[in-house]
Amino acid sequence: MTGAFGDMGNLLSQAQEMDRRVREALEELGEARIEGSAGGGVVGATVDGLGQVQGVQISEEAARASDPAGLEELVLAATKDAQARAKRQRIERLTQVTGGVQLPWFS
Repeated sequence: MTGAFGDMGNLLSQAQEMDRRVREALEELGEARIEGSAGGGVVGATVDGLGQVQGVQISEEAARASDPAGLEELVLAATKDAQARAKRQRIERLTQVTGGVQLPWFS
């Protein structure tokens, strides 16, 4: 095809291909596991590449501590660390797929 309709068809094909690649990347990210930690590693958190919490690890040392509020803070800090790492990985991966075009689900 030539002319405006040919260009539109080409743009549509490119958009569909990008959509397919983004979906694949999001699926891969959903299966990825990223770890974060706090308190020098006494508490850890695992999230998927989309930032959803998958687990929390608490060392015996941290579990024996008599400071529940401190343990809560460490769990929160480890979770935030893991989610920040996942966000960086997600942005990097989606930027590769889209050629630098920022889409709403990057963050």
